[in-house]
Amino acid sequence: MARSDLLISLVRAAASGDRATVRSTAEALAADERAKNHHVLADRLQRALTAVVVSPPSLNVANANSTSGRDAIHEVTPRIGLSTLQLTLPAKENARQLIEEHVRAGILRAHGYEPRHRVLLSGPPGNGKTSFAEAIAESLALPMFVVRYDSLIGSYLGETNSRLRNLFEFVRTRPCVLFFDEFDAIGKERGDSHETGEIKRVVSFLLMQLDQLPSYVVIIAATNHAELLDRAVWRRFQIRLNFPQPSKQDIESYLQRVIARWPTTPGLSITKIAAGIGNISYAEALDFCQTVRRRQILGLGEVDINEAIKVEIELWRSRVRPEQLDGKRPKQATITPVPKRTSRPAKGKAKSTAEASSILED
Repeated sequence: MARSDLLISLVRAAASGDRATVRSTAEALAADERAKNHHVLADRLQRALTAVVVSPPSLNVANANSTSGRDAIHEVTPRIGLSTLQLTLPAKENARQLIEEHVRAGILRAHGYEPRHRVLLSGPPGNGKTSFAEAIAESLALPMFVVRYDSLIGSYLGETNSRLRNLFEFVRTRPCVLFFDEFDAIGKERGDSHETGEIKRVVSFLLMQLDQLPSYVVIIAATNHAELLDRAVWRRFQIRLNFPQPSKQDIESYLQRVIARWPTTPGLSITKIAAGIGNISYAEALDFCQTVRRRQILGLGEVDINEAIKVEIELWRSRVRPEQLDGKRPKQATITPVPKRTSRPAKGKAKSTAEASSILED
């Protein structure tokens, strides 16, 4: 039997004359039936779709579409493969299970089960939460919709709930991956005395929408502040994964994978490079590697890769860090230009330069 939410969406679209939504909803129905191995019905739906001509909408339909949930999302073409990510073992296994459940959803439904489709990711920024969501969409060959809070959160009473309703009605029309980044922005603890009654109503409405979301819509929520989430929000998510700050060994492994794709292999060991840049996230490690390659490319063969790495480590150690933002001005490190290949460090350099050199020299 067809999903009731899709049937309701189909009737609403037909009643309003929205042919584009009629077509997309019918396609979602056909995909749902084909996943259940109802190929005859799916083929009949596909043939019926040929009679639906998408014509320019009327003025009333255009006004309706302007307030639709499509305005609150940004579609991203998934390009990251799951095998390219550096994940913890629990994250790898849960991702494998999630993908298998959706690829073989027909078998589960034949036994009265639905694939899991609500995933919560938590951890410090820059450690792969967004990339994980994109990799899931890429593995399932689904479009990825990223929620835009600037178009979702309104300033008037009830406006956010109305936009949330439109958003979920839109994503129900097709299989997709719906990604909420910074999920704590709308999933905050309702018991917080500092929050207004409006945000509490939004959280309650969000919980209801999560419960009603069909399984062919994979919702992935990410947060850097899991402690701020409402306790009832936690219960809605079937898969909860932690993306912790990588260890020194994790960074070394990640640097090894990135540097292995360079045309020139550095003479410096991965261990020395990792020690030079310190305790950072995967995103920062990638930024470092990309900056080194930019210096080498722009040097047109005149910049040695090892010297470029040494100088970038000096620059890296001079960056302002969050722990330095305590009202005091951080110490500025002296940065030296890229030395020639045959030159040796001169005396009198800044302390940070000496420290970086001591780490990198054999």
